[in-house]
Formats: sequence, C-alpha cells, structure tokens
Amino acid sequence: MTCDKIMLIRHSERPSADKKFRGVNLEGRKDKESLSVRGWQRAGALVRFFAPRDNHFVHPALARPQTLYACKAAPEDPSLRPQNSLLPLAELLNAESKVEFNRDYFEGEEAALVQKALAAPGPALIAWKHLTMHVIANAILGDDTTAPQYWPFERVDLVWVFDRRGGAWTFTQVPQLLLAGDRADVVE
Repeated sequence: MTCDKIMLIRHSERPSADKKFRGVNLEGRKDKESLSVRGWQRAGALVRFFAPRDNHFVHPALARPQTLYACKAAPEDPSLRPQNSLLPLAELLNAESKVEFNRDYFEGEEAALVQKALAAPGPALIAWKHLTMHVIANAILGDDTTAPQYWPFERVDLVWVFDRRGGAWTFTQVPQLLLAGDRADVVE
C-alpha cells in the first residue's frame, strides 16, 4: 500500500531574532536551535489536532499520521525545531501503536523525502523549514502551479494537505487555529 495523504507543516515557533523569546530544549534550558515556549505549546496542541481522542478531526482533510518526517539537523544548520514540533505527537502515537519518526533527510533532500513519504503506509505528516516547503509541494503534485511557491516566514499555523485521488493529487490548506493569534486565512 502506498501513501494517499501527505500533510505538511512548518516547524513551530522559533526564538525571536531580538532574543525577547528564547529557544528552550526539553529540559527547559536555553537552546537557540530549539522551539520557543510558544513553539512547544503548539507542538503539544498538534498532538490532539492530528490524533483526536474521538477521531473527529476539526477538518475533513486531516487524518491520523502513520509516519512522521522531520528535517534533519545539519552541522551548517543545526535547527532541531522541525523534530521538536513532532516530538510530542510521536510520543503519543508510539504509545498507541508503533509509528515511524523519520529524521533522515536534510533540507535540500526534498525529492528523496517525498519519494520515501509516497512509499509509506497510510497518511504521512512532514514538519519542515519554510524556505523549501514549496519544493516538497511541487514534488508531490508534479507541478509548480497548484500550491503556493512560498511559505510566509511568520506562518506556523497552517497545514498543506495533499490527497491522492485516482492518479492525481489534490491540494488543500487547513488553518490550525490552535493558539491565540493563529490566522484563519490561507496562503495565496
């Protein structure tokens, strides 16, 4: 069985450039490569967004992922934020049933990531960095006109959903609306 649904999110909130909001690791220590406190709040809220207790999702395009993918940290870009964003969800899903949490692909390896995700069983969820989100979308859809060709820097509150219908893929955007200040609009 091959994957017929891929959901794509940007990693949760990062530390601010002015250091007003610092990054913290799981132990609560300062870590500029980890999420901000608000980012950890979003990561926690994503758990029931993608794995609701009653399986009633807030949007019909969403599904419980069976495979998780997060951008791998590299020496030249050691950000752990994509992995941090999915860590609480991975812990819950592993407690319920074994799910793969794949952190094997660096930014720049989006084509290989998409090939791996397309071969995965069931729905897949990818957390990635905003500059190359459109590369993932284009690789899934097979074109560069269906999905927006940028992900706005300030948006961490959207899900791009790709569904296989027959031999073609469809594209939907779902606002998360999980935390105060999340926006209901989508990327044009």
